[in-house]
Order: sequence, then C-alpha cells, then structure tokens
Amino acid sequence: MNRRLRRLPGRNVSRREFLAAASMAVAGIASPGHGAEPSDKSPQPDSKKAQVAISLDLEMARNFPQWGDTHWDYEKGNLNEKTKAYAVEAARRVKDRGGRVHFFLVCRALEQEDVGWLQEIIREEHAIGNHTYDHVYVLASKPEELQYRFQRAPWLIAGKTCAEVIRENIRLATAAMKSRLGISPNGFRAPGGFAEGLSNRPDVQKLLLEAGFSWVSTKYPAHPNSIPGSEPTQEIFDGILKAQAAAQPFVYPTGLVEVPMSPISDIGAFRNGRWMLEQFLKSIRLNLEWAARHGAVFDFLAHPAVLYAMDPQFRAIDLICDLVDHSSGLAEFATLSQIFENYHHQR
Repeated sequence: MNRRLRRLPGRNVSRREFLAAASMAVAGIASPGHGAEPSDKSPQPDSKKAQVAISLDLEMARNFPQWGDTHWDYEKGNLNEKTKAYAVEAARRVKDRGGRVHFFLVCRALEQEDVGWLQEIIREEHAIGNHTYDHVYVLASKPEELQYRFQRAPWLIAGKTCAEVIRENIRLATAAMKSRLGISPNGFRAPGGFAEGLSNRPDVQKLLLEAGFSWVSTKYPAHPNSIPGSEPTQEIFDGILKAQAAAQPFVYPTGLVEVPMSPISDIGAFRNGRWMLEQFLKSIRLNLEWAARHGAVFDFLAHPAVLYAMDPQFRAIDLICDLVDHSSGLAEFATLSQIFENYHHQR
C-alpha cells in the first residue's frame, strides 16, 4: 500500500516544517525524530531548491527476479517484457507528478525486434543516455575485466586494447541510438559506478569528452552496508546519509562535469544488503530530506529489472514524487542534464 503524504496547509512552509511533516507522513517507514532528522544543530538551510532526479538504468541484473538468475551477466541488453513494462509505467507516474525520468540504456537492447516502448518514453519527453553497448567496465585494464560476454566470446575483441574496446562500445551505443531511435544520447553513465568517479582516470575523462559528452554520471560514493540479510542499523542509515554529501556535481580538471549517483541503489540494498523494501524506502526518505534541507542534488539510482521484482507497486517512485510534491517548492524534479545545466550556469 502506498503511504501518500497529506497535503500541507495552503501556506508557505520552512524546510524544517516540511521535513517534520514528511517524516510524520511516512512514519510507517521510520519513526519521526530518528537519525538524520532536523534538529537545532542542523546546518542552516540553503536558499536554492533541491534538485531531485529519478535515473533508471535499462539493463538486466543478475539475481533478479530469482536469486539464481546469473545468465543476465552475458546478455545485459536482452530486456524482458516485465522490465520494459515497469520502465514505461515508472515514466508515466513521474510525468503525471510533474517530472521526467532520466534513463540510461544498454544499447544492445536495440537489437530486439520491438523498440516501441522506448519510442513511447521518448515521445513523453523523458531523457535517455548512453550506458555503453554491452555494459562494459570503463576502468578495465585487462580484457577479462571488460564484460562477461567477452570472456565467453573473446574473438569479439581479439587484437584490441581495453581502451579501444571501451571507445568502440561507447561509439556503438551512440550510433545505435541515432539509427534505431533517431536521438543522440542525453549524457553518459558508467556501468557499475566508482567511489572516486573518474578522478584518477584522466584518460577515460578525455575519451568521454572526445566521444562528445560534456557531463557524465560515474561516481557512486562509498558507504556502509549491513551484513547480508541483517537489519540495517541506524548507524548504517547515517553512514549512507553522510555519503550523500559526496554525491554532488563537480568538475574534473579536464572540464568534464560529474553528476554522481546517490546511495543507496536498489542493487546495494536488495542484492548486497538483502534489505526489505521498507528499509530501502527509509533510506530514500532520509537522503531526499537531506537534499531538501541543503538545497542539494538527490539522484535516485535504480533498475527496472530489479524494481519489478522487489517493488512491484512502485512505492519508491511514488514516495519520491510525494516528497517533491509536498515540499512547498523546496525541491523540484530535474533530469541529470538539467542538473548539469544548472551547475554549469552557477559556475
């Protein structure tokens, strides 16, 4: 059952009032006044609005919908019907609430016969970015690190360096989007995500700039997690919330702009931590409240291939929409490209 927030009275409210009301409205997820809730010692709120992105990676994921499902490692772009349907419905729900989803597509999916679902997403003005063609590891230094597909079929990359394979995989994804969908990619997201982003890899920064990208989403800050199957403690939630401060846009020395992913992702919660849905929702709420309090960025990272199994009622999507909708203007929806534009303008 969705826990809808009650509408606040028809007046302007402070960030503190919004956070308190939001906490009470979702008391079934976490008790008010716990952990990262506002207090007299909280930092003073920023004047700018929080920017809230919902970004969904279109790929298949091992362990979902069944824990023993590992074949997806070799066919990341072979999207099943439930994944596609979840993506379309998530896009519809977010648009109905005044936002747009930013998708990142593993473009081997464009080899499938039907791309009508993607065309519908495009018609509804959602964003679609490049997630490589085969879900390759862009920091790979050895061929076996690139992707499971190339471990099984090494002849596909025989005689090529890792950099050549990565460059070609990104180029192929862009070419496929232009040919099959008639659009250019809206940004780039690295499969996996890295604790330091591309800070230690100016060569990859340069590769992406040469591929035509002004901004990327590659950083996923390190954060604590619970022992798989155990209930996350308040210290775990607080540690994830602390990592959210490291998930803010910044520029690399090369001029490439980074728009990080916010912890905790659905993979981190449901695969690595084996969390229950209520625990995932609590973390989302705490992080979004932090963003509202600081006028910061919150980039929800998830995968329809995971969510259709773990959150079939779209409770995470609806919770984010509720919190934005009832923020009295303290938070607003944004795609990652809009976040980049705002960051670029403010610089």
